Amino acid sequence: MNVADAVRAAAERLAVTSDTARLDAELLMAHTLGVSRSDMLLRHMRVSEPAGFEGLVARRAAREPVAHIVGHQEFFGLDFTVTPDTLIPRGDSETIVQAALDTARPDARVLDMGTGSGALLLAFLDRRPGSSGIGIDACAAALDVAANNCERLGLAGRARFLEASWLEDGWSNDLGRFDLVLCNPPYVEADAELEPDVRAYEPASALFAGPEGLDAYRAIVPQLGKLLLPDSAAVLEIGARQEEAVSAIARESGFSVKLERDLAGRPRALILT
Repeated sequence: MNVADAVRAAAERLAVTSDTARLDAELLMAHTLGVSRSDMLLRHMRVSEPAGFEGLVARRAAREPVAHIVGHQEFFGLDFTVTPDTLIPRGDSETIVQAALDTARPDARVLDMGTGSGALLLAFLDRRPGSSGIGIDACAAALDVAANNCERLGLAGRARFLEASWLEDGWSNDLGRFDLVLCNPPYVEADAELEPDVRAYEPASALFAGPEGLDAYRAIVPQLGKLLLPDSAAVLEIGARQEEAVSAIARESGFSVKLERDLAGRPRALILT
C-alpha cells in the first residue's frame, strides 16, 4: 500500500472518533516519514507506507491526542514541544496573544501565569523583540517543557521560567512589576463533560477550577494590582460562557474590562486595565 492509500484508510478508521480524521492521518503519516505535512503531500504520496504508521493510527483511534503522539503542536506560527505535563496549545488561545500584541508596549516586561508549554509568553516575545518575560508554573515538569521550547525558539536570553503557585503566600515577592500579565488559567467546571482526548490525556490541574470553573480567577484577579505597573494590562483567557462572571470579578478588584472574541465569534479574552 502506498502513502496515499494508507492515509485514506486511516482517515476512514479515525472518522469514528475524530472530527479531523483526514488531518490526523496526514499528520501521523508525515511524522512517520520524518517530513513536514506539506512536503509529504507534494512529494511522498506514491511511496510505500512506512513501518510504524499503523501503530500511531491505533493510538489515535484510542483517543490519544495527535500532539502527544507526534510530540509537538503549531501555535501562532511556531512549533512547540508538548507532553502530557502541559496543555496542548490551541488556536483559540491565539486570541490572547493577539490581544496582548495589540495592547502592550513594544518593550514590555511580561509575566505568564501558568505558563505550561510557554506558548503564550514565547509567541508574544517572538513578535516583540524588545520585550522580555517570566513564566511561572506550579508543575516542574511543565517548566522543563517551557524552557526547552524557549531554547529551541532562540528566546533563551529573554525569558526565564520559575516554579511558583499563585495560591501560595509570597509567591510573587521577588518578581517585581510588569507591563503585561498573560494567563490561561484552569476554567473548566469540575463536573463538565469533556472529550476523552482531553479528560484522559491533559493535566487536570490545568483544566478544572471548582464547580463553576471560576476558582482560579477568584485567586488571580485580586493579586493583579500588585503585579502590574501603571498604564499596564492583564489578558486572561475565559470560557465561552464566562464573560459576565469573570468581568464581575475583575470590576470588583477595580479593573476596566474589554472583551475580545476568537475567530469563531466566541468570548475568549478579557483585557483588564
